[in-house]
Formats: sequence, structure tokens, C-alpha cells
Amino acid sequence: MIACLGTGLLGTNSVRAIRRRGLDGQVWNRTPAKARALESDGARAFDDPAAAVRGASVVHVALSDDAAVDDVLERARPGLGRDAVIVDHTTTSPGGAAARAARWSDRGIAFQHAPVFMGPQNALDATGIMLASGDKARFDALSPELSKMTGKLVYLGPEPDRAAAFKLMGNLFLMSMTAGIADVLALAKAVGIKPAEAATLFDVFNPAASMGPRIKRILEGDYAHPSWELAMARKDARLMLEAAEKGGMNLALVPAIAQVMDRWIERGHAQDDWTVIAKDAVSQG
Repeated sequence: MIACLGTGLLGTNSVRAIRRRGLDGQVWNRTPAKARALESDGARAFDDPAAAVRGASVVHVALSDDAAVDDVLERARPGLGRDAVIVDHTTTSPGGAAARAARWSDRGIAFQHAPVFMGPQNALDATGIMLASGDKARFDALSPELSKMTGKLVYLGPEPDRAAAFKLMGNLFLMSMTAGIADVLALAKAVGIKPAEAATLFDVFNPAASMGPRIKRILEGDYAHPSWELAMARKDARLMLEAAEKGGMNLALVPAIAQVMDRWIERGHAQDDWTVIAKDAVSQG
């Protein structure tokens, strides 16, 4: 029997997917009505997390943050069997994940952090990506069932905080990408181009194609043979900011990037490749 603590957007469809696989599911949510709504899918809803996990072999957790996970798991603790395994899908801090794994290990309860790059539809369809790190034997034992929940299951190593770190890195990139799209649309509006028309840029221009070579250049530290000089990139940033201001729009990312560029220009890197702005992040020591 499977228990699920947290029936938000992700947890709700995870429960439905579990029921589709013919497994018994017991559920709990801070808002009891959200848990009870899953009774129509065959799940059993409980108002107490300890009752919800009683008899469960695996307890899936999908909550908001470190504090919520710690609070709910403490409340669920009286109902946990000695052979239960906690699988936490919450996006948490690396430090919190490591402390949690150690705490539950000391208590004799297996804890597996397994954050996901999955939306509600992914959870229902068992697609997307699930990350995991920590004890390899425990991961190997869980992987047959975890693999049924996602399109790709990725083990990142024995350090219990590693999956949390990689999840934050991925989310950082998603935030940056979305903010970049917002800046593109804001600049388009400033210069009189409609959003749908601006979006056609990406029909012919695929920035993802340059990601591999760009990160390779950064990792190798090859800044002295520029494909785009930092000074020229900074000039373009100035043009973007000027055009946006003239059109009454504010950009989110470009001002911060321009400040970083200015610092590297002051350090004498104006003629280096503009990826030099990442040099400190990859330097040793």
C-alpha cells in the first residue's frame, strides 16, 4: 500500500497514476477537501498524516518546502512502520535534504529524496524527469517502482543532498529562460512588435543549439578567441535597454547582466569572449 502526503497539483495526479496502476493509496493534505476529492479515484483520505501512512510500504511526500516536510513527517511519524520508506519529491534545500536523510536514518527509517521536473500532466502520464541521490542500495531497491512514475529516473550519486542541488540548478535555468522570454516580449512591445509576431523569431533562431558549445567554451576557459566580444555584447545590452526605456518597458534580466559585464570590462576583459562573465563560477579555488 502506498501513502501520499500532499495532494497539490503534483500530488493529486501522482495519486491518480498510482490508482491507475492498481495500487491501494492512502492520502492526506493540509486542506482535507483536496484529499477527500481523490476518494472518487479509489484512494482513502485521512485527516491525520499518521493515520494516512499507517500500513504503507512507501510514503510519497510532495509538499511546499523544508519546513512543511519536517512538520508533516513529524506528525506522520507515529504511524510509520519500521519497514516503510519515505520518498520525498519536494523541492528543498540541499542542506535540508541531507539533514533529513541523516535524521531518519538514525531513526531506522529509510529516506529517499527524489525531486522532479514534472508538471501535473507528467505526474498523471508518468513522464518527465525524476532525480535521486543517496544510498545506492536503497535507490536500486526503489528504482523499479520509481521508474513507473516518470519518463526518466536519474541517479546522481551517494551524497544525499545532490538531487536537491541539481533540482535547484534546473529550476534556476527555467526561471532564467522564462525571464529571458519575458524580456524578449517586453523589448518587442517597446519597439512595436506584437507578441505572436515576436515569437516567430524562434521559428528560425534556436538558441538551444548553442548551449553545448557555449558551456564547453566556459568549462575550457577559452575566452581569448572570441566569437562575440564582451564589449560588443555590452553595446547590444545598452541598445536593448535604451529601446526598452524609449518604449516605456522595463527589462528584468538585462540590467543585471549589464552590471556583470561592466565589472568584467573594468577587469580588462573587453576583448575576450563574452562568456568570460562565467569565469569565477568555474575557476578552481
